Amino acid sequence: MKVTREQVTENRRRILDAASRLFRAKGLDSVTVAEVMQSAGLTHGGFYGHFSSKDDLIAQTLAHCLTMGSDKPFDLQAYVAHYLSPEHRDNPADGCPFAALAAYVQRQGADARTAMSEGARTLIGRMTGEQDTPACAEQGPSIIGSWAAMVGAMVLARAFNDPDLSDRILEETRSLVASTLAQPNTEDTALEGV
Repeated sequence: MKVTREQVTENRRRILDAASRLFRAKGLDSVTVAEVMQSAGLTHGGFYGHFSSKDDLIAQTLAHCLTMGSDKPFDLQAYVAHYLSPEHRDNPADGCPFAALAAYVQRQGADARTAMSEGARTLIGRMTGEQDTPACAEQGPSIIGSWAAMVGAMVLARAFNDPDLSDRILEETRSLVASTLAQPNTEDTALEGV
């Protein structure tokens, strides 16, 4: 029986969704191709009809999960509140790919690192409201620093087995980010008089 183009597209999406959840939950090295295909409800043999290798799967999964939801309106305050929440911390499979995978991606090939870089540019652009030129946005420096603090806080909060310390990291980072984003960008203001 011939598979339709729509079914091929749907199967590919199922594979990418399954890989995205598994990679964020377990890391890139711990997940096998067979496990991804089983989670997607497909046979292992069908993998090479969609991807040339596990490295190709990793790069394409990153590109897929880093663009999910990018067509929806963005609310910075809601994003920060959710990001630095216990719910996000406790559900890495559904959470931020940066917090879950950045340490792994630094050891991957160029395609995976490119996908991660492009995903970061897209997110920073959405956070600044300047999707075409995030580096030139007025809030760019405070947004990038705040975002980096958020990712680092999530990594640390997930690493510790002390729930009080983990919660405190999230709370204090949320407070720091809120105060940083509420302040005008003093770096640009200071340069105007020079």
